[in-house]
Order: sequence, then structure tokens, then C-alpha cells
Amino acid sequence: MRYYYDLHIHTALSPCGDNDMTPNNVVNMSLLKGLDIIAVTDHNSVQNAGAVAEAGRKNGLIVVFGMEIETAEEVHVVALFPDRESAYGVQEIIYRHMNGIKNREDIFGEQRILDGQDELQGRVDQLLITAVSLMIEEVFQIVTEAGGVCIPAHVDRDSHSILSNLGMIPEDLAVSNIEISKNCDRVTFLGANPGLERYGVLRSSDAHYLWDISERENYIETERQIKDAGDVVELLKKPLNG
Repeated sequence: MRYYYDLHIHTALSPCGDNDMTPNNVVNMSLLKGLDIIAVTDHNSVQNAGAVAEAGRKNGLIVVFGMEIETAEEVHVVALFPDRESAYGVQEIIYRHMNGIKNREDIFGEQRILDGQDELQGRVDQLLITAVSLMIEEVFQIVTEAGGVCIPAHVDRDSHSILSNLGMIPEDLAVSNIEISKNCDRVTFLGANPGLERYGVLRSSDAHYLWDISERENYIETERQIKDAGDVVELLKKPLNG
């Protein structure tokens, strides 16, 4: 079976995310694009994932709780979780290791917390688009111990990627899959980066605007039925090609 996905989508919680990235808008656009699975991956926070999951359940869309964590090395890592409890447990740790800088909405944008009806419930005061004081190995350990999985984000980019910032993927890091950007050509990228063939390569949108959400192009192929976020995370603990 093929399940079409986009595992890197921001909402209006991310200050760089458009305010139209509300839970229902994200779900409806994902359905219009023909997707089966999405992940909500706001910067260093999961506070809108529950609302998107609520909207997704009503419409038959699998929604994975996630966040895009920025490590102390300024590497972006997509962390995905099997359920709400594990996601919020890791968020609590991430929040404790943030630098305490207050958001400036006039500079960075709003950080809007929304409910399942797209109603504003509050705002996050701490600036979310900053590095936390956890090294990449610590982030992987925390997420893994919570039952989640880490995917180095947009590894083809010249900034905030594991290759640009560290120059390599450490051998002792539990990486099964890496993410390339929406418009990155997989064959060309792997040809220019020998050694990465041993990882599964996923392509997601890193959408900050509704129109950026992926089309029905990238898929997970599996013989087993994917019923929920837990099934998605379990599959991603092994190398896949999507």
C-alpha cells in the first residue's frame, strides 16, 4: 500500500508561519492535495499539533505530533512522536532548555495557539525560532527514549542542516532516515554525497504557507496498514524511501 505524506508542516504557532496556517486550513489543504499522512512540526513546540490532529480525525487524515527542534549546534531536526503524551513530555524538556528570549511580534511574527475550531487560545511568549541548549546527541536520546524518532531536516540546505553545520552525520547517531527539501532532486543529491545511500530519503515541504504543502507525490510503501501516528513512527525507525 502507498501512503502519501508530508512530514514537515508548520502552523501559525511558528512565528515564520502564515496566520492562515490554522488547524482546519492545514487539514483541508492536505486533503485537497491528496495526502494520507501529515506531521505538524512547529519550531520547538507541539502546542498546535493536538488541534490539527482533532481536525484530521474528523476527516480521515492521519496527523503525527512533531516539532522541528533546533539543537545547540543550530541543526534542525524533525522529531516525530507516536502520541500526544510523548510529544508533550519532550516539549516540556525542550522548553526548559530554551534561552528565554521573548518574541517580538513586530519582528518575527505571532506565535498563535489555536484550538480545533481555529479559535485563538493564546500565544507563546518565548521566541521559538532559536537554538535550545541541547546537543544533537541529547536531542536524539530524549526523543528516542520517549518512543519517537528523529529525522535530520532539509539536509541539502546550506544552513541549519546537519551536513552544513556538522559536515557529516555522526556514525553513533541513530539516524535511519534523512529529509531533503521539496525541490531537491534525490538522485543528484545522493550522487553528490556518497555514503548517504544507506539512509532512507524522505521529501517533505517545510510548508509555512498553505500552497507550499506537498502534492500527492511522496509516499511510504508498506504491506502493513497504517492506522495512526504510532504506526508511522514505528515505520520511520527503519530506512524508507519515499
